[in-house]
Amino acid sequence: MVTAATRTRDLLWSDIEDVYAAILDHPFLAGLADGSLPREAFRHYVVQDSHYLRGYARALAVCAAKAPDERGTTLFAAGAGNAVAAEQGMHAGLLDGLGTTAEAAAAEPIAPTTQAYLSYLLATAYGGSFPEALGAVLPCYWIYARVGAELVTRGSPDPLYATWIAAYGGEAFQAVVDSVLELTDRVGAGLAPTELAAMRRHFATTARYEWMFWDAGYRRETWPV
Repeated sequence: MVTAATRTRDLLWSDIEDVYAAILDHPFLAGLADGSLPREAFRHYVVQDSHYLRGYARALAVCAAKAPDERGTTLFAAGAGNAVAAEQGMHAGLLDGLGTTAEAAAAEPIAPTTQAYLSYLLATAYGGSFPEALGAVLPCYWIYARVGAELVTRGSPDPLYATWIAAYGGEAFQAVVDSVLELTDRVGAGLAPTELAAMRRHFATTARYEWMFWDAGYRRETWPV
C-alpha cells in the first residue's frame, strides 16, 4: 500500500522485484561469479556496453539540462562525464584483456537490444519530463550497484571478471547511486499521480532492458537479417 511516508525509491523497486530476481538468476551473472562465462560472451557484452555508455552519457546530459535544481544539474553532468570516462578507461582495459581495442570495438555494429534500449532511453530523456527521464536512467545506476554488491560477496576466479565486479560493487559507485536515489525521493515526493505513474512505467521498462542486455551478451546477439 502506498502511503504518504512511502519513499519513491521503495515504490519503484517494488515494481521490479521480479525483474531483479531474474537478473540475479541469469547465467551471464552466475558465470561472472564462478568464472564459467565464455570469454566471447563477455567480449560481446563489453563491446555493446561501450556503445551503450556513449548513448547513456547523452541521456544523462539531457537530465542535467532538465534538472529542477543545481544539485541535480551537477549530479547528472558529472554522471555524463563519468559514463564517458568509464567507456574510455575501464572498458579499454577490459577490451585489452579480451584481445581487442576500443577502436575495434567502436567499429563493430550495435546489436538489436542495444539499439532498442538506447532508442527508448534517449526518446524518453529528450521527449519526456525530468521525472520521466530520471525514471528511465535510474535502473542502470541502481541495478548495477545492487548486482555489484551481490557479486562482490561471491567473488570470481577470473581476474577480468573480478575487475568488472569490483567496479560496480565498490563504495565509490554506491555513493553516486545513493545521491541519485536521494534526488529520486526528493523529486518523487512532489509528483502528481499521473506523473508518478509515468516515472514508474519508464523505470520498469528500462529495468527489463537491463535483463535483456545481459541476455543479449550471453547469446552474443546479432541482427537476424
